[in-house]
Amino acid sequence: MILPIVAYGAPILRVVCKDITPDYPNLQKFIEDMWETMYSSNGVGLAAPQVNRDIRIFVVDSTQIFNNLEEDEKDKYPDGPGIKQVFINAHVKELDGDEWSYNEGCLSIPKVREDIFRSEEVTLSYLDENFEPHEATFNGITARVILHEYDHIEGKLFIDYLKPLKRKLLKSKLDDISRGKISVDYKMAFPK
Repeated sequence: MILPIVAYGAPILRVVCKDITPDYPNLQKFIEDMWETMYSSNGVGLAAPQVNRDIRIFVVDSTQIFNNLEEDEKDKYPDGPGIKQVFINAHVKELDGDEWSYNEGCLSIPKVREDIFRSEEVTLSYLDENFEPHEATFNGITARVILHEYDHIEGKLFIDYLKPLKRKLLKSKLDDISRGKISVDYKMAFPK
C-alpha cells in the first residue's frame, strides 16, 4: 500500500524516534509499504517519520543512483553498485572522512534542492528486517543517503544544515509546502 508522504511543517518530522522490538505490530507489512511508497515517489530512501510513524526504521536503495549515473560518473563514488537495505533501530557509531558537498532533496520537502556537506563515511549499528544485529561502515553516495534518512529518525531535516540566510530565502517555499500549495506526482499529507 502506498502511504502518503508527510510534508514539511508536520510535527512528526521533528520527533526523535523510538527503538522498536520484534513484536511491533504488522512490521513486515509496514516495511513492504515503505518500499512501495519510496519507489512510487521516485525516492532513494524513506524514513518512518516521513510516513507518520515515530519509530527508528528507514529503507535505502542507492543502487538506483548508480543505475542512473552517466558512464563517466560511475568511478566518481567508491560505493558502487550501491545497496538496498532496511535499517531498524540504527545508531551512528562514528563519522569519518572529509565532509563533501552533494545536491540533496527530500520527499517531504518537494522541489527544494540544496548542496549539503556530510561526512564521507558512517559506521552504524542496526538491525535488519529479521532483527539480526549488524555493525557496518558505509561510504560515498550510500553513506549520504543513510545519513539523510538517519537524520529523519533524529528529528532533523537536510535544510537544517543551511546557513541562516539561505533558510530565510527558502522560507516562502517552505511555507507553501506546509500549507499544501505545491503540486507533486505522489500522495502527500499536509499539516493541519
